[in-house]
Amino acid sequence: MTNSLGDAALPLPPPVRSSLDLIGRTPIVELTTFDTGPCRLFVKLESQNPGGSIKDRIALSMIAAAERDGRLQPGGTIVEATAGNTGLGLAQVGLPKGYHLILVVPDKMSREKVQHLRAIGAEVRTTRSDIGKGHPDYYQDMAERIAVETGGFFVNQFGNPANPLAHETTTGPEILEQLAGDVDAVVVGVGSGGTLTGLGRFFRRASPKTKMVLADPKGSVLAPLIETGQMIEAGSWAVEGIGEDFVPPNADLSLVSRAFTITDRESIAAARALLAKEGLLAGSSSGTLLAAALRYCREQTEPKNVVTFVCDSGNKYLSKVFNDVWVAEQGLAQRLQHGNLRDLVARFHAEGGTVTVSPADTLSTAYGRMRGADVSQLPVIEEGRLVGILDESDVLAGLGRLRNGEAGKFSAVVADSMVTHLHTVPSTASVDALLPIFERNEVAIVMDDDEFVGLITRVDLINHLRLSP
Repeated sequence: MTNSLGDAALPLPPPVRSSLDLIGRTPIVELTTFDTGPCRLFVKLESQNPGGSIKDRIALSMIAAAERDGRLQPGGTIVEATAGNTGLGLAQVGLPKGYHLILVVPDKMSREKVQHLRAIGAEVRTTRSDIGKGHPDYYQDMAERIAVETGGFFVNQFGNPANPLAHETTTGPEILEQLAGDVDAVVVGVGSGGTLTGLGRFFRRASPKTKMVLADPKGSVLAPLIETGQMIEAGSWAVEGIGEDFVPPNADLSLVSRAFTITDRESIAAARALLAKEGLLAGSSSGTLLAAALRYCREQTEPKNVVTFVCDSGNKYLSKVFNDVWVAEQGLAQRLQHGNLRDLVARFHAEGGTVTVSPADTLSTAYGRMRGADVSQLPVIEEGRLVGILDESDVLAGLGRLRNGEAGKFSAVVADSMVTHLHTVPSTASVDALLPIFERNEVAIVMDDDEFVGLITRVDLINHLRLSP
């Protein structure tokens, strides 16, 4: 049998009886479009697990261990603190078995993860991400408290020995088999520490030459601790799922031979480059791993086989990592600074970034575009020129002017509801020019003479102030 390119095709696996049978045995791809120095760089596609991440492995292992020793009884409740993916793995494994699942997630988690968790049937409780261990609202402390209150099984991936065991017995052996026993380095991140410790233990025994390399987001305490021996005060970072403000019990840092601190900007750029260059849609933590792996490879002076991971799929981060507006709002985009209001425009009209309507569009069309783009106002463009602005209050007022019960309310046209008396501001103006506009409860309409540049909202100003030095 051959594939569509005429090459010999690998045999297809037989059918399985459960999605749990699809956990593990994930493929490895060599990256050939990046500058990897003298090395060959491979990524193991953990995004191919049925729950979409590497955490399926530990979920299966930790639930099985709890069932064996009686901590988890039929119909019981599973409670865990998670950045999202462990929760998805626990749901993937536990819900079909009849367990109730309560997950505590920090509020910086992507909406796709939270929506996925709720759709699969988990109870999701969101807590603050700007606090550290010991605070009552810290996600791990909250989960442990909920487990006590409900009599549930607190999974505690950060200290559960079945977590690293999953990687020691499955992930590590798979990598060694797939690279025919020749693995020089494995680049990992630390969230709970299970991947580092499990792989480190396996390779120390099965392939002593294999080095463990840590990729750590800037703001995390782990890489500085390894490199300097000093525990720094934790900062903040946008990457999800890796980096910590403490050393998890499951993280054996003595296994690490080299550590790299990776900024959010590097991580996001690497994840986006992985999609653009290799067609691999990966999440933010995978970008951190890739950036560190590329640095490690380029430092080498002789050929080596280096492996890292696509930890989860980028489809969980479409509203963040792959959203140009979000990236700009977080200050993670390389943008030319002008020192005026152009620096605050999140969506430039000339670049196709603004969502617009025409005067002839219906209120139904306008409302659909507002909801689809998650915006509250739309520029009204006719023949390339700005002729009005329409916001939610204008739509509501337009509907209210029609008689109650009249059919086709939403078929009324934008021209009948839009505001045409526009207060604009030149792009060369300073930030101070925004305050009077916002005091009038208006959005700032930025112009270059007769050319519409874009809109600035209160949120855009807040983001600008937050990111200003």
